[in-house]
Amino acid sequence: MLDHLGEIALYSFATIAGIQICYYLFIFSRLAFYRKKFDPDQSPEQKFSVIICAKDEELNLQRNLPGVLQQRYHDHLKPEYEVIVVNDNSEDESRYYLQSIEPGYPHYRTIEIKQPAKFIPGKKFPLSMGLRGAIYDNILLTDADCKPGSTYWLSLMSQGFTDEKEIVLGYGAYHKKPGFLNKVIRYETFFSAMQFLSFAMSGMAYMGVGRNLAYKKELFYRHKGFTSHQHLAGGDDDLFVNTAATRKNVSVVIDKKAFTYSEPKNSWSSWFRQKTRHMTTGKHYRFGHKFVLGLFSLTHFLYYPAFILALFFPPPILWYVLGIFGFKMLVQSVITWSAMRKLDEKDLFVYSWFMDIFMLFYYLIFTPALMVKSKNRW
Repeated sequence: MLDHLGEIALYSFATIAGIQICYYLFIFSRLAFYRKKFDPDQSPEQKFSVIICAKDEELNLQRNLPGVLQQRYHDHLKPEYEVIVVNDNSEDESRYYLQSIEPGYPHYRTIEIKQPAKFIPGKKFPLSMGLRGAIYDNILLTDADCKPGSTYWLSLMSQGFTDEKEIVLGYGAYHKKPGFLNKVIRYETFFSAMQFLSFAMSGMAYMGVGRNLAYKKELFYRHKGFTSHQHLAGGDDDLFVNTAATRKNVSVVIDKKAFTYSEPKNSWSSWFRQKTRHMTTGKHYRFGHKFVLGLFSLTHFLYYPAFILALFFPPPILWYVLGIFGFKMLVQSVITWSAMRKLDEKDLFVYSWFMDIFMLFYYLIFTPALMVKSKNRW
C-alpha cells in the first residue's frame, strides 16, 4: 500500500515538474537567450505619435514628461515625432503646467477633456481621443508616471516595426528602492514580463503593458478600437493586444535603453488594489491563452506541495524526487538568471527561489480577482 502511494506521489510530482520544465525550456528560454541587437543611433525611418493619458498627474508630468519630449529622434535637428498629452478631467494644476511648456516644444501639444465619458470607464475614452488626434500612424504609449530609460527609447522601440509587425512590446520596469515590498513588486513585474514577452516570441502574444507599448493606428481602427471591451475599466493595453495580436504581427524590443521606469507603490494595500484591478481583465483573454497561462499557474502552485508530500516516502522514491527537484532547480535558475540579465533585474536573483515559493501566496490572494467585477475607474 505504501509503495503504491509512493508511486502515485512520485508520478504526480514528476508530471507537475515536467510541465514546469517544459515551460522554462521551450517558452521562457526565448527571453533568456534573446540576442537581437538594436542601434540607438539609427536615423528615424518612420514618424511617431507618443500618447500619454493623464488624470491629476501634475507632479508625475513635471518629473517625467521632459524625458519624453527630449528624445533623440530627429533628422537635421527637426523632431520626427509628436507628443500628445491627453489631460482627462484633471482637478489639480496639470492644465497650467502643460500649457506653460508648450512654447519650448513645437512637437508637443495637449488635448483637454473636460467632460467624463458616460459608459466608457477608465482611460479608454481619453486614449481614443489621443489616437484620433494623432498625426502619425505609428503610436507609442506610456503613462504619466513613467520615465524613459534613455533618450534613445523612441528610436529603439521604433525598430520593432519591421516586415509585417504592427505591435511592439516593451518592458515597463519599476525603480529600485529599499525594502521587501519593492522587491516583491519588481519580481512580480519581472515574472509577468518573462511570460508575456516569451509567449510573444513564441507566436502567442496575449498582452502588453501600456507603460511601454507601440502599435499601428490603422490596426487600432481595423479592430474597432476598444469596442469589444469598452465597458471594462481595464484592458486598454492587454485586452487590445489579446484581440489584435496574431502569430506574425508582434515584435519585442529588449534593450535597457528602451525600458520605461515607474515609481512603485509604497504600501501593500495600494499594491494590492493595483494588482486586483489589473487581474480582472485576465478572464476576458482568448481561451487558448487562458489555458496555457492557467496550466503554468496551476502546476507552479502545486509544485512545492507535491514535492513536500513526495519527500515522506523512503528510497528509492526519495532519490528520484530529489533528482527531479535538482534538475528543475538547475533549469529554472539558468533561465531565470539569463532573463533577469536581459531585463536588468539581476539583483533579484538572490531572492528568486524565495520569491518562487512566495508566488504560492500570490496565487491564493489574487486568483479570486479573476472573478471580481472590474471597477469603473483608472
